Amino acid sequence: MSQAAASSRAGTGLVLAVLGAIAFSGKAIIVKLAYRYGVDPVTLIMYRMLFALPIFAAMAWWASRGKARLSGRDWAGVVGLGVTGYYLASFLDFAGLQYVSASLERLILYLNPTLVVLLGVLLYRKSITRLQVAGMVVSYAGVLLVFGHEVGLQGPQAAFGTALIFGSAVSYAVYLVYSGQMVKRLGSLRLVGLATTVACLCCLLQFVLLRPLEVALTVAPQVIWLSVLNAILCTAVPVLLVMMAIERVGAALTAQTGMIGPMSTILMGALLLGEPFTAWVAAGTALVLAGIYLFTRPSPAQ
Repeated sequence: MSQAAASSRAGTGLVLAVLGAIAFSGKAIIVKLAYRYGVDPVTLIMYRMLFALPIFAAMAWWASRGKARLSGRDWAGVVGLGVTGYYLASFLDFAGLQYVSASLERLILYLNPTLVVLLGVLLYRKSITRLQVAGMVVSYAGVLLVFGHEVGLQGPQAAFGTALIFGSAVSYAVYLVYSGQMVKRLGSLRLVGLATTVACLCCLLQFVLLRPLEVALTVAPQVIWLSVLNAILCTAVPVLLVMMAIERVGAALTAQTGMIGPMSTILMGALLLGEPFTAWVAAGTALVLAGIYLFTRPSPAQ
């Protein structure tokens, strides 16, 4: 490949990574907008997963063509990962967004790499470097700064919402920790397609068990359109964009580009939701981004 072609490929990869990060970050904005129409989390996530189900089912089918059938053990793993990594993580996130700002939600979820490493330490006794410890201290200090400011504005409900969203981050970290071997056996696209299909079915079943079917017919039309937008633009499309970015520029650079996500959430929250952008939010965001940068930076020994 010529240098010009390589540069063009890298530039395309960076654009895809940026667009994927921004699209992912828009999910919280759409959820907050939908809550303005009186919808509850169970109904809202049902609609999001209902519209996303055909996309993920098609993804699973496409990635499974010509591959061996899954064993019973594989299906058990797919179901377990779908429940923890996508169903539970998504529902806790949706529920928490009732009580906290989109900005705080994004900063909490951005702590995910630290949770993955901590689970590795607890479950597999993996080592952790001093640089990673320093990065964790800085990033968690940033979240606590924004959290303290929000509790002062919103009261105890902000603490409840923060706990729900942190639980979402932990649930997704569990998925990442345990998905390694499954990815090697099934491939990333096949696993994501199957696991997200399981999560969609769980959300539909949850609605059927907890809500009368009439509830689905009484939501505002805006909720339907926002759910379609959420399912396509903020769920399926960014998955594909990030995967194409990783193919072109690698996982490390794609992950670093993801730092745009929290900043775009804060910007959209201020413009579309009227969320206040204060010095506390700016300082907390800077600390979180700096901390995660330190945390993910290779140590001299490595």
